[in-house]
Parts: sequence; C-alpha cells; structure tokens
Amino acid sequence: MSILIYAESAEGKFKKTAFELASYAKKVAGQTGSTVTAVAVNAADASQLGKYGVDKVLNVKNNKLNSFNAKAYADVVKQAAQKEGAKIVLLSSTTDSLYLAPLVAVGLEAGYASNVVALPESVSPFRVKRNAFSNKAFNVTEINTDVKVLAIAKNSFGLIEAAAAATEEEFAPSLNDNDFTIKVESTEKVTGKVTIADAEIVVSGGRGLKGPENWGLIEDLATALGAATACSKPVSDLGWRPHSEHVGQTGKPVASNLYIAVGISGAIQHIAGINSSKVKVVINTDPDAPFFKVADYGVVGDAFEVVPKLTEKIKEFKAQNS
Repeated sequence: MSILIYAESAEGKFKKTAFELASYAKKVAGQTGSTVTAVAVNAADASQLGKYGVDKVLNVKNNKLNSFNAKAYADVVKQAAQKEGAKIVLLSSTTDSLYLAPLVAVGLEAGYASNVVALPESVSPFRVKRNAFSNKAFNVTEINTDVKVLAIAKNSFGLIEAAAAATEEEFAPSLNDNDFTIKVESTEKVTGKVTIADAEIVVSGGRGLKGPENWGLIEDLATALGAATACSKPVSDLGWRPHSEHVGQTGKPVASNLYIAVGISGAIQHIAGINSSKVKVVINTDPDAPFFKVADYGVVGDAFEVVPKLTEKIKEFKAQNS
C-alpha cells in the first residue's frame, strides 16, 4: 500500500506545496507503514521530491496537460491512485487543487477532508484536524471509507527533509476527448514577482493608501522583505490593483507566515481570507479598526510615515546581517 500525493508544478518546476505535501506524506507513511508515491504532470526534475521522502514518482508527459484542466487532471490522479493501490491521496489547498480534490474523491468513491492542518490524530479510526468556519475554529473529521482524500492547508506543516532514493517512472494514464471539453484560450501570468500562492510573507494595502499613485509604499516594503503584494477588495474594485492581488473570502485565501495589512480596516470577508496566516500585523490610523481585534501586532499611525521608516529599518537590519 502507498500514499499518493499530487505534486503540483508550473512550467516544469515543482511548487513549494509539492514539497510540503511530500513532507506530510512521509510522516503519515511512518504512522501507517506505507510508502510514498507522487504523481506529477510534465515535471522536469522529478527526483527533487526524493529529498522530502518520496519513494517513487509517476511522471506524466502529455502536452495536452500543459494547461490545468480539472477533469483531466482528476482522471490522472485517480488512475495513479488505482495503479498504486493508494488508500490515502493527498493534495494541497491551492486554487487548482481545490477544484481537483472533490473530483478525485468522487472518482475513487473516497471520503474527503479539506483544510487539514495536522497529522492524523489516529489512523484506526482515521481522524484528522481541519480548519472550519472560515478558519475561526477547528473540527476533527473521521473518515471511514476505504480510500481517503485529504487537502492539506498551505503552510500548515512546513518542509521536512527526509532523503529517499526516489525512482522515476513514466506514467501514461488513459485520457479521452471527454477529459478536454474545456479549452484554455489564454493565460495571464505575473513574472518577476513573488506570487501570493507561494509567499511566506504578504504585504497588503487598502483604501488608506488614498490612490494607486501611492502603491510604491507597499512595493518597497514587499521588496525589502522578499514578500508578495496584495490588496483588499475595494482596492481591486477601484482598479488600483489587479484582481489577482485581491485577498479575502471572495478573493484569494492567504496562509502566509507573516501578513502585513496597511490601511485596511478589516471587513469580515477580508479577515476570513487571511485567518490562516500565522502572524498578522496591522498599520492603521484608526485605533478602533476591526483588524486590530485579530492582529498579533498593531501600529496606530499614518502609513505614509510608518511604512517608509519600517522599510528603512528592515533594509538596515539586512545590510548589517548579510
């Protein structure tokens, strides 16, 4: 029996979430006495997964899969799980995998738990801890089906090296025209910047910045920290920033290690989307802003004064410790 992970990649390179899944799977394999197999699509160097405990990589080479297609990718993962006799299938909680996981679960007639934040509390019966109610609470879910599908919350487990001699095997699942009824016409990609999905640190701005001409404050701080930039919904609605940077319940969820909110009051929809972030820092002129109630650290002050000073201090610190 093996544990199967779907190792996400982009342009042939594995995403950080793939290594986090591998780290998680290796620990679960120790609990269940299993091996770890990964299925990857058009990956250039599948052996990288061995560094985190993967024993075997099924590498699918198919140009039709260059663009993500939930139905086709679900068939790939399902067939890989059936081939390996996998009883536990692990995916991440990225945007793509959140589309993918329920389809995989249906295809395998498996129980499904999303937003898993810890190793199984027990394997017989099988119980896992999950985020619930927009990350405001936890619940423990018991899965009784023979095959179990789990989606692991981003940045909930971390990367743990456990070197294994990963073998690579070409895998050619059976796909037909019905798998490709949805066509991707174009893809817009941001280059040269840290993406929200992969960021350890996110610096986010709101209407308190007063206009798009002041966004340099956010970008300068993000550059100093090696962070991604993000924004609140009103900012993207006003056209100050692209919708790809909108975080919140109706935008992209963020589970960074550090989230810095500048000039964001903290509407409930925004808080729901960033609750999984480990440390939250708020900079706002209004001491009664709702964001302060959920923040780990808060600065009551004018962003136009506070942020440049913070950026400068970070640059000085890095220069002294490089």
